[in-house]
Amino acid sequence: MDFTLPEDARMIGELTARFVADELIPLERLVIEREANRGMGGDPLIPPEIEDKLKARSKALGLWGIDVPVQFGGHGMSALIKCIVTEQMFYSITPFILPPDSPNLHFLQESCKGNQIERYLLPYASGEKKSCLALTEAGAGADAGAIKLKAERRGDKWVLNGEKMWISGARTADFMIVIAATDLSKGTRGGMTAFLIDQGTPGVTVPQEFSVIGGNFHAYSVNFDEVTVDDDQVLGDVGQAFAPLQNRLGIRRMECACWCLGYAQRALDMMIEQAKARVTFGAPLAERQTIQWWIADSFQEIEMVKLLTYRLAWQLDQEIDEGKRAEIRRGAAMVKVQATEMATRVIDRAIQMFGGMGLSKELPLEFMAREVRVLRIVEGPSEVHRWMIARELLRDGRPSEI
Repeated sequence: MDFTLPEDARMIGELTARFVADELIPLERLVIEREANRGMGGDPLIPPEIEDKLKARSKALGLWGIDVPVQFGGHGMSALIKCIVTEQMFYSITPFILPPDSPNLHFLQESCKGNQIERYLLPYASGEKKSCLALTEAGAGADAGAIKLKAERRGDKWVLNGEKMWISGARTADFMIVIAATDLSKGTRGGMTAFLIDQGTPGVTVPQEFSVIGGNFHAYSVNFDEVTVDDDQVLGDVGQAFAPLQNRLGIRRMECACWCLGYAQRALDMMIEQAKARVTFGAPLAERQTIQWWIADSFQEIEMVKLLTYRLAWQLDQEIDEGKRAEIRRGAAMVKVQATEMATRVIDRAIQMFGGMGLSKELPLEFMAREVRVLRIVEGPSEVHRWMIARELLRDGRPSEI
């Protein structure tokens, strides 16, 4: 059992760290100011002209399309490398995502067929198009099987009616992956179908905008009123959206863990620097046992989550049969719970150490604290993940392989 990172993973991790230090961290003051000044609006935290420069620079460095297969114009790198790159990117609060956003990429890779590859997968893989997932509804959050948005067959068309809520990117995406119920009696076992819905399709409206905690999250409601599409807008097989959806959510949960690892490492580095520099009552904070324990506990918790997350990435890189999918789903639930709660504790310790300055917008800590709080709910709340893990263990017992 070798825990040494492959040389290519180490090198691209170092390259990404330099990109973050040179390009993203200098933008943090601007990000904080724009978030404070935009109020309830959804203006982007990075001005479009600066985002274009970041895209050009990251593309020149070879940081685009890391996990996009070579046949689709990407680098075809491993989930482990994508994991390391994502962790490094979230050392900064500047919300720049290297195209394409992986979860929807993998959903499209698994399910696109025919002309969908040219129309959606390839332009998405190259960063020419943006997408969003329209899954959540007012009565169907963590319980994806409870969705009510209906897609019914009328002649040779599909007609969608209903509403989605808390949909990130609904106004900026070029297309949506919409999960609809095609047979309410079957639910997740053959009753859910994915559709590709283009921006501007008649009957699709985005009537409400939600300003939520965390500067990087902005959500919308989306209405579907007699939205009519052809068979070539069905993504995958009719009734079979749940399996690729679960795979997509598993990849996102791994990414959530990487986001948390990046934020937590930044908070720990700030704590160490502050402990050495700050003097109170005639002695540096580094000599206080409480401070030492905060630093020691934070380091250990980061390392434990990192091992769990890297193991999940390694598992995703192996040949996956149906028997392994349940194990990977459980692993994704584990890292989502442990990472989000770990980062909450580490960032809170850092805020406590910095005192009043930790609460201020002079430092990125309060921004990170709000971002991480969101992650304990989105992509499945901690309580639901714990319930799912316990349910599997109570039903199947402890896994024979560790």
